[in-house]
Amino acid sequence: METGKGQYKETGPSAEFPFESRFITIDGHEIHYVEEGQGDPILFIHGNPTFSYIWRNILPRVARETGRRGIALDLLGFGKSDKPDVSYDLRLHERIVDGFIEKLGLKNIVLVLQDWGGPLGTYYAVHHPGNIQGIALMETFLWNMAWEDFGSFKAGFKLFRSPVGYLMNQVMNVFVNKLLPGAVLNKKNMTEEVMGHYRAPFPTIGSRKAIRTFPQLIPIECEPADSLAFIEELGEKLPSLTTPVLWIKAEPGTIITKDSEYHLLMLKQKLPQLVVNDFGPGLHYLQEDDPGKITDLLVGWIRETVLKGAFTKAA
Repeated sequence: METGKGQYKETGPSAEFPFESRFITIDGHEIHYVEEGQGDPILFIHGNPTFSYIWRNILPRVARETGRRGIALDLLGFGKSDKPDVSYDLRLHERIVDGFIEKLGLKNIVLVLQDWGGPLGTYYAVHHPGNIQGIALMETFLWNMAWEDFGSFKAGFKLFRSPVGYLMNQVMNVFVNKLLPGAVLNKKNMTEEVMGHYRAPFPTIGSRKAIRTFPQLIPIECEPADSLAFIEELGEKLPSLTTPVLWIKAEPGTIITKDSEYHLLMLKQKLPQLVVNDFGPGLHYLQEDDPGKITDLLVGWIRETVLKGAFTKAA
């Protein structure tokens, strides 16, 4: 399949999303995904409030230049996947990710994870370490967070976790309309055409329930209890991972900043193989800040670290 090749142009990132839509049924829900290339898979998992569209300028070239199969899914409640009126708890999202990988028969996976894709994808990895060849992380969390970690976003997220969150994120669509473009440093990339793509999957109040729910699920100062249990289980199992792990770090960033960089130092105690690569200027949605830089970092890391490691093990 050739669609999507060369999406990142010298003039800048493209707003187009010319991929063939594919669907798979998991737990009775239709899950949408796109793919390109052949070979062992690279699975891209997004966060809130995005979907597979955020990888449009990255997936084609990474797949092509590494000789692998790039796949990006839409989590339940996002993109073109079903948007049922359900609780959208972490265990449901975890079952969707696990079921997606199992149903597609994905083996020898490289995971590329951002935002909520980080804990969800890494949770799969620590429970199936033999099926993972590498994990690349960016602007995400694998730990119990503190309110101080949120910086200028603290007040907004406190409102998102309050009863006002329904009005803000389901009725007014604040997360998509304001926070998403506000968390991109390179504002010129967030054109009206790009924003139109991000708004399209969420035209109604009912279609935005998953967006509203995710902020309520972030483990912050040990709450909520279910999320804390999820992230603590993940943390306890992290040392079992021996595959290469890459962290793409932006400046100033939003999750890992100068004030919260200690989280990476603590993570490296559990994952001594962790390598941190500098992205350069960026906030949270680095895929929109500079998709070409993300692609370069991923391709270089997969070629030099992941593939060489796989060949060494095979030998």
